[in-house]
Amino acid sequence: MSGEKSFGVVLRGLRHRGRLTMEELAEASGVSVRAIGDMERGRSRVPQRRTVVALADGLGLAEADREALLAAARAGRPTRAVRVAGTAVPPRSVGDFTGRGPELALLREAAERARAGVGVSVSVVSGPPGCGKTTLALKAAADLAEEFPDGCFVVDLHGVEGPVDPGEALLKLLKALGVSDRRLAQEDAQGRAGLLRALLGERRCLVVLDNARDEGQVRPLLPAGGRSLVLVTSRRPLSGLEDVERLALSEMAQAEAVELLRRILGAERANAEAEAVAQVAELCGRLPLALRVAANWLTVRSGWSVAHLVRRLADEERRLGALAAGDVRVEAAFELSYRQLTGQAARMLRLLSLVPGPDMTAAYGAALTATGVFEAEDVMEELVEAGLLQTAFTSRYQLHDLLRLFARARLSREEDPGEREAAEDRLRTWLLDTALVAGRWYKPKYGAPPSSWQGLVPLESAEEARTWLQGEAPAWLAALRSAAHRGEHTRVVETAYAMEWFCDLWVFWGHWPEVFRLASEAAAALDDPYMQAFHLNMCSWALSYDSRPREAIERADEALEYARRAHDASQQASALAHAAIAHRHLDEAQAAADKSLAAIDLLDGVGDHGTWLNAMLTYGVSLRMLGRAEEALYQHERIIAFLDAPESPVRGHVADITRATVAHSLGRDYAALRRWREAAGHYRNAVAQTNRIGIPHMKGSVLLHLGEALIELGETEEARSCLRQALALGDAADSKDLETAQQLLDSLPAE
Repeated sequence: MSGEKSFGVVLRGLRHRGRLTMEELAEASGVSVRAIGDMERGRSRVPQRRTVVALADGLGLAEADREALLAAARAGRPTRAVRVAGTAVPPRSVGDFTGRGPELALLREAAERARAGVGVSVSVVSGPPGCGKTTLALKAAADLAEEFPDGCFVVDLHGVEGPVDPGEALLKLLKALGVSDRRLAQEDAQGRAGLLRALLGERRCLVVLDNARDEGQVRPLLPAGGRSLVLVTSRRPLSGLEDVERLALSEMAQAEAVELLRRILGAERANAEAEAVAQVAELCGRLPLALRVAANWLTVRSGWSVAHLVRRLADEERRLGALAAGDVRVEAAFELSYRQLTGQAARMLRLLSLVPGPDMTAAYGAALTATGVFEAEDVMEELVEAGLLQTAFTSRYQLHDLLRLFARARLSREEDPGEREAAEDRLRTWLLDTALVAGRWYKPKYGAPPSSWQGLVPLESAEEARTWLQGEAPAWLAALRSAAHRGEHTRVVETAYAMEWFCDLWVFWGHWPEVFRLASEAAAALDDPYMQAFHLNMCSWALSYDSRPREAIERADEALEYARRAHDASQQASALAHAAIAHRHLDEAQAAADKSLAAIDLLDGVGDHGTWLNAMLTYGVSLRMLGRAEEALYQHERIIAFLDAPESPVRGHVADITRATVAHSLGRDYAALRRWREAAGHYRNAVAQTNRIGIPHMKGSVLLHLGEALIELGETEEARSCLRQALALGDAADSKDLETAQQLLDSLPAE
């Protein structure tokens, strides 16, 4: 075929030779029928290379014909004049740049300080592959170009693959700055570096050193001061450089990611499938490179829906492979950094893909690799330096979702299956062993870990145990599920058993029904009726707080049967007490009173003080609900007297949480009697108790009731303060309490 033929003529000829209609080519290539028709008739501009590749694939072209089609496309495109200053390329911004407002503002502030000759004159933009470092730097350079009249230059240092020698980069910049070859020949490497520093110090230039490999590559290129600004981009934070400002870049915010997709796809197409566009943003991990690849993929295949891409990306095994458009592949960007890792770091990255939570500490790396925490931390810091692991919070690390998929694929390819299974076992064992020890801090007769226990994290106080259990909940819950699936029944039963009293501190976590359901099923597999009764009782408790009281009663009834099989009066009473709690949530006060009283009678002489206290509390509340507030008051005062007795067998956490609950109940009793001053006093006591123990869900309820009492007393301003404190607790408080608090606050007179 002649290269002088237009693209449309060449395309039509190839389509006819292949005996394809436009509709058939559209279906095979993903390019719309209308677009193909416009190309063949010469009505549209010559398509981008990725569209031509899609058409060639749809036509099933051999190599020669494919090249002919690509050549026709190239010939039809207008040539662009590019100004080149010496051998350093001037900055070019990206037309569809989106978001990054705070980051651009920081770079503008750096430029203003540089222009004024104050502060540092170098800013390092670092982050993982594909996060948009170069795009941000080029956008900033284009925006700031007018403020640097002596020139703006970009030098690609090719740091990830085939890094440019610092001396070569130095020559490029000096030539771009107008230094003659004769002068350059007179200077050695040190002299040239000094010359560059002098020129940047005298002039007002903006230099982008893009894609730096390490500190050594950029040191000779940096000014010592003056009014020029140098922006360095690197996957590494280049922590060895001194007197520089650092900007760590990560994925985009969801709104920014969606907007970038909209700008590339066009508003009409994006609006037509707004939900699918948002899903694409999430599936791309909001990583700019992945977003651009996905959007370009859809642009080329204009006949395909966004929902179709969502379905392709939803398959984790194929997601990285699907994020490819032409010669741009997200996986390739990760691969370049991966190749540069030491063997230890590469293995660590692969194993970290097994971590089930959103972030992790060095202890996870230690558990996976069977090393010490400090050794694991050193290796994980290498991953941070390589831009493959991000630092999330103090001592915590994050692995981007797409990098996790990349690492998981490498794990399957490069790790022996037996070693992978061993690493998974080590991680699961560590998570559940630590959860067991942490939960036991709150159980009577346990408390602090035994002296023989040596863990990867400190659990030297109940507060440390609580912090770990809540902070690592996604991971240890996933480990519990895995243990249940693998038939590790004893481990599941024991881990959940350790949570008996801790769960009162975190009532609205939302996963307690599942935890105790898994444990009850494991107990059934072990044919242990006592443990079945115990965990069914705990499941009943969890379902009551999950607003599923009917199910709670069913579980309590099942627990009662297993407790009878086990001949255990304590668990029988617990079943009655938990059923009473569920009846109370259903406003079935008489049933709640009857069952809680039956539990109290059953516990006579048994010695289970924890269950007795719970049954007494529920009985008192039930009496108040029945309009017998004086009797409720008496029952609750009995509990306080029991706890205050010198010989009281209940101490520590159980006593603390019971005192807080009773103080709240006494306030409710006095409120029912309209003795508002006494009610407010008990509520204030309960607030102090919940603050000391840290029970936000109870604190929210107490603050609401204190606010109600203060309104009755005419103390409006303090009531307003209490209600606002309750609302500030947010998701940690009961949503019904928050709703009532807001209504009360709205009903108060304006300030």
